[in-house]
Amino acid sequence: MKLVGIEAINVHAGSACLDVKKLAEHRNLDMTRFENLLMKEKTVALPYEDPITYGVNAAKPLIDALSPEERDRIEMVISCTESAFDFGKSMSTYFHDLLGLNRNCRLFELKNACYSGIAGLQTAVNFILSQTSPGAKALVIATDVSRFMVEEGGDALTEDWSFAEPSGGAGSVALLVSDQPHIFQIDVGATGYYGYEVMDTCRPTADGDAGDSDLSLLSYLDCCENAYLEYAKRVEGCDYKTTFDYLAFHAPFGGMVKGAHRNIMGKVTDVKRKDIEEDFQRRVMPGLDYCQRVANIMGATALLSLVSTIANGNFDEPRRIGVFSYGSGCCSEFFSGVVNKEGQERLKKFNIKEKLDNRYEMTIEEYEQLLINSNAVKFGTRNTKLDADFIPQARKALGKETLFLKEINEFHREYEWIS
Repeated sequence: MKLVGIEAINVHAGSACLDVKKLAEHRNLDMTRFENLLMKEKTVALPYEDPITYGVNAAKPLIDALSPEERDRIEMVISCTESAFDFGKSMSTYFHDLLGLNRNCRLFELKNACYSGIAGLQTAVNFILSQTSPGAKALVIATDVSRFMVEEGGDALTEDWSFAEPSGGAGSVALLVSDQPHIFQIDVGATGYYGYEVMDTCRPTADGDAGDSDLSLLSYLDCCENAYLEYAKRVEGCDYKTTFDYLAFHAPFGGMVKGAHRNIMGKVTDVKRKDIEEDFQRRVMPGLDYCQRVANIMGATALLSLVSTIANGNFDEPRRIGVFSYGSGCCSEFFSGVVNKEGQERLKKFNIKEKLDNRYEMTIEEYEQLLINSNAVKFGTRNTKLDADFIPQARKALGKETLFLKEINEFHREYEWIS
């Protein structure tokens, strides 16, 4: 069997975060409902952070670890996002330039709501499997940003935000896909995909979301079940209870994942309802750990859950992870792969938990001011210079060289490295 999968993977979850329980209390949300979100923190995008800074900061450690010869074998850069700031120019061109990659490279972008990251991964996997360029690598960068904005003097307490505000995060997952799957070896051909047209959530305007939260939940549950059932048709002897040592889900919020897992367990296994909670804690919660601290980063969330699973699981022996990705509108996929101890040790070198711990925790007052300042970088901004003094301690929070947005000059975004 041909080997293919994730050679290296890293997460960048920004420089600032917010305690979402404090936010929910500040917004006077129903706290009994809030507890069902199973969330702790959200990454907050500062005005000088955008999908490019998140993506480059996630990818740079991967690129820096390569030899010049290995770097030149990156022949495809795929940006996966629903947060692009240009209708035509792909963000992959910025990634390619800022990371100093070989010009003999395909550069393109995928947009498919929260499914985009896995769409990028599977596109890269099939490029490697095709062997049209033996030994080549693909760089996939899933990056998304939730920005909530108000005009100065406006009211931040908008009814439309409700529970979307605490669960909307920002961040990026970058991964190298190759025939050296040190981190995650794909089970080639073991996949089930399922999709149809539905108006559950969408972005009908450049900076605005719309949708039906109840319909989105139902569509997620439907897709999770049917994508898995299609997987089971294609993989002889598959058993949801025993085939997968861990399960990584796209996680808009933890409560949705818990409901989806409970739904499948009830329909395709004989596990008693009282034992489903134990199974959830053992097989699913390792993948929710990072998601609970970053919140929903759309196209990157299923990959974030996979990273969290690898970081927090027990891989003393090779173990199989089942992965479910869902994107509103909709498309979904259930697939799997194998992780061993070497993969976990390689991942730990990127100190992802430490970087999450080092983020600057914003106050509610700082966050409210941010809702006004974020207008400076909304879609279509032609010229602006970013205020580097806005929460300057956040710019130094990570303790390492970090890329930030400096200005927008005739629509072109210009960046700077801050130590």
